[in-house]
Amino acid sequence: MKIAFYGSSLLSSYWNGAATYYRGILRALAERGYAITFYEPDAFDRQQHRDIDPPEWARSVVYPATEGALRGVLAEAADADIVVKANGVGVFDRELLEGIVAYAQPDALRIFWDVDAAATLDEMHGDPSHPVRAALVDLDLVLTYGGGPPVIDAYHALGARMCVPVYNALDPTTHFPVAPDPRFACDLAFLGNRLPDREARVEEFFLKPAAALPERQFLIGGNGWESKAMPANVRHRGHVYTAEHNAFNCTPKAVLNVARDSMANVGFSPATRVFEAAGAAACLITDAWDGIELFLTPGDEVLIARDGQDVAEHLATLTPERAQRIGRAARARVLAEHSYDLRGDQVDRLLKGYVALQREAA
Repeated sequence: MKIAFYGSSLLSSYWNGAATYYRGILRALAERGYAITFYEPDAFDRQQHRDIDPPEWARSVVYPATEGALRGVLAEAADADIVVKANGVGVFDRELLEGIVAYAQPDALRIFWDVDAAATLDEMHGDPSHPVRAALVDLDLVLTYGGGPPVIDAYHALGARMCVPVYNALDPTTHFPVAPDPRFACDLAFLGNRLPDREARVEEFFLKPAAALPERQFLIGGNGWESKAMPANVRHRGHVYTAEHNAFNCTPKAVLNVARDSMANVGFSPATRVFEAAGAAACLITDAWDGIELFLTPGDEVLIARDGQDVAEHLATLTPERAQRIGRAARARVLAEHSYDLRGDQVDRLLKGYVALQREAA
């Protein structure tokens, strides 16, 4: 089957945390026989910060961020069996969503793939005319980056026919243990872009412990932090390319995950960074959110922090030996239960099952 996928970027993770998620899921689907075309706009300097070249397993179409180019790529939706619009493309989001409904063939499967479901739902609850809310009646399926039962129930209440979480996972060919790199040496590292609904939590879970432990070294990577006031023991690295993620995760004593406000409130939403760190056998400290035990066992495979004081206490008592044990256990867990190969099986079964139901109903 042919998939036309309209997303933010497959080629660049620059201001685009969903890139590794797209790559993992779509590569797994390509290995199962799907012919995939990924359409991404030339916007936000992403093409100047590519992490990968166009892959062999997907046709990559980069289009100018113009209305004429938009119409051209939407017209190609008519050739696909499955048409997908991901949220957060950043330009023409409304037009792309309306376009996949208008341009897709009547028997094509129309999917909205929400990689920020908690935030999207907040927007929809506050805006009855929200484009996603308006489109649900014409969509066959909503897939989400996470969110568990709260997100499923909320989407159904708003009119979605079916909502299924497809969680982040590990691609072991991309994220794996490597030798330490002195550029990333520190006691605690955090990787994430500066966003309004994350900044206060980064202040609490990262900057507060840094201020409380002046003798320890901290490292922050990601875009937007260069203008943020930070303690003297915090180094800012800027954008960290995908090829550097393994060294970034393997080198520090521990790596921190901080959820965005909406994801923390809903729970059941592990970020890609969780699985990337676990895949590299890093010792992960994460802020507390409902559902973490579905992915990693607290205390054995991950350390949980309710606030910045918990982070500081973990660092104060964490030995290199325990950090290594936790990292190894986390890697074993995600390899066994949370790989993109397994996610590919899930989506493959879901798509084929939905297509079969449509044919029976025809």
